[in-house]
Amino acid sequence: MRILIAMDGGPSNAACVQAAVARPWPSNSRFCLFTALNPYPFTAAPAIQERLVARVLSNLEGACKRLQDAGWDTNIEVRNGSPHREINKFASDWGADLVMVGCNDFSNLERLFLGSTAQTVVRHAPCSVEVVRPPRHAEKSSREDGLRILGATDGSELSRVALRSIKDRPWPSGSIVKVISVPEFILVKDPSYFQTHEFTDLGQAAVESAKESVAAGMKILSQGTLKVSFAVPTLEERPYRVILHEAEAWPADLIVVGSHGRTGFDRVIMGSVSEAVALHAFCSVEVIRRPTELSEMAR
Repeated sequence: MRILIAMDGGPSNAACVQAAVARPWPSNSRFCLFTALNPYPFTAAPAIQERLVARVLSNLEGACKRLQDAGWDTNIEVRNGSPHREINKFASDWGADLVMVGCNDFSNLERLFLGSTAQTVVRHAPCSVEVVRPPRHAEKSSREDGLRILGATDGSELSRVALRSIKDRPWPSGSIVKVISVPEFILVKDPSYFQTHEFTDLGQAAVESAKESVAAGMKILSQGTLKVSFAVPTLEERPYRVILHEAEAWPADLIVVGSHGRTGFDRVIMGSVSEAVALHAFCSVEVIRRPTELSEMAR
């Protein structure tokens, strides 16, 4: 497994490296610590750029040593250019299986006007992505009872790919997984278009469909070694909000979702559940992609 850790010199870097060091990985895994530096602001001040590069390299070398001391093959890569473009480009060139990126947790307004590196990576990466956040409480970062992993499924093949990725990977001892499926309730502002029994029938059908998705997910995860539980939430809200609510109530350390790979106009109109979960969760989130989806994105 090839894991690319995108670093920008900010505090979120520490969370990425700590998460990588703390977890088990497949035995042949390799890491690359990557930073993209935009040289254009320093064209008139090369001395400042030299000091910046030296500081970045020092930070990367310190992080690299932590991973190497943990027994992992790790290298460093620094390129000139915008992180928004260079991270995904290098991930493709290097053949990354997973990109780990920190989240600066911009407000919705800041994200709308400024964008964020995490958002760009989640949206356009050529592989699976984990948006890493530090534990909310100090005691969680030091506990030894494994991770609490929330796997969200809608019954689709992409969701099954995400659940199989949970099943197939090593996790810290004592880790547990909870699989949930959010019923797709019809949310309308004017219910007068429907008769009462129609709402009831549609609601029951949504719950039954979610139960079937959970059962399929449980079957996948039961083939692994993790302790598994399940739930079908009854909160009538947008799916990503329900997932976030369930994750916080549990509480989860990591949410794993499949990517439906919407691009362009589809994303603007319909949104992306996986992207919304990744950018608004209080904990770390993995967005899992499969090779066939990646080839479709490249067309």
